[in-house]
Amino acid sequence: MDDLDALATLLTKPEPSAEAAGRSRRRLQERMRGRRRSRWLAPGLGLAATAAAVAAVLVTGVAAPEGVPAASGREVLLMAAVSAERTPQGSGTYWHVSRTMEGRDPTVTESWTTRDGRCWSKDGPGSPLAVVAPAFSLKGAKVDLAYLEGLPTDPEELKASIAGLQGDERAMLPSEQRGDPLLPLIALISELPAPPKVRSTAFRLLAEMPGVRSEGTVEGGQRLLIPDEIRPIKLVVDPGTARVTRTNFLLGGNGSFSLSNGWIAVTTGWTDEPPR
Repeated sequence: MDDLDALATLLTKPEPSAEAAGRSRRRLQERMRGRRRSRWLAPGLGLAATAAAVAAVLVTGVAAPEGVPAASGREVLLMAAVSAERTPQGSGTYWHVSRTMEGRDPTVTESWTTRDGRCWSKDGPGSPLAVVAPAFSLKGAKVDLAYLEGLPTDPEELKASIAGLQGDERAMLPSEQRGDPLLPLIALISELPAPPKVRSTAFRLLAEMPGVRSEGTVEGGQRLLIPDEIRPIKLVVDPGTARVTRTNFLLGGNGSFSLSNGWIAVTTGWTDEPPR
């Protein structure tokens, strides 16, 4: 059994005790202190071993015992990277995205996109379906599923691919115009149907971003705070499913973006259910 198999087994075990969670946390911290000279965790072994050490705390939601630091933002993102890498390739006719702007009067928008790029959207219950033009956008450029599936899984190569993408600057935010990969990486892990290994690499790159901070366990996963010039980006990441479940800053796959004082709940996935 390799480390990734061991991790999968760990995630299916009953909730650990606080003492066991504490031991996992200490092992993780000792391992990470020994790796600080290396920019990237070693593929497979290092990443899986790190995630396995912290999985007991992150995935089950067990609070860290007194005297043991809570999971860091980097740890949460590395756990999500392992989970993403182990996620099977999705199947289905439509890539379905549902967004709920939370608040006193919640609003829901949905979209369905076929593998050949046809897309329908709906603004809420009772609203008519609308056919929309090119479905996916990354860094101001229109992209299709074939492009997303062809993205590299090596961290440096993925960054270079994003940097080389020629998009419409009018559809970019200032940080994207300057070449900052942060927002495109968030798009890859949130709404776009990127393959599991590409999403895993995006999580790993985000884990290396300066200033990423964990704010603890909340409904839907672990709440993270990522510095940005507009306002801090808040993400709730479920490290067990490698999904962004809630955010305050949503980069839509079609190039749109939403900024909320509250939360936007997000669900994504392939489905055979037609637009309705």
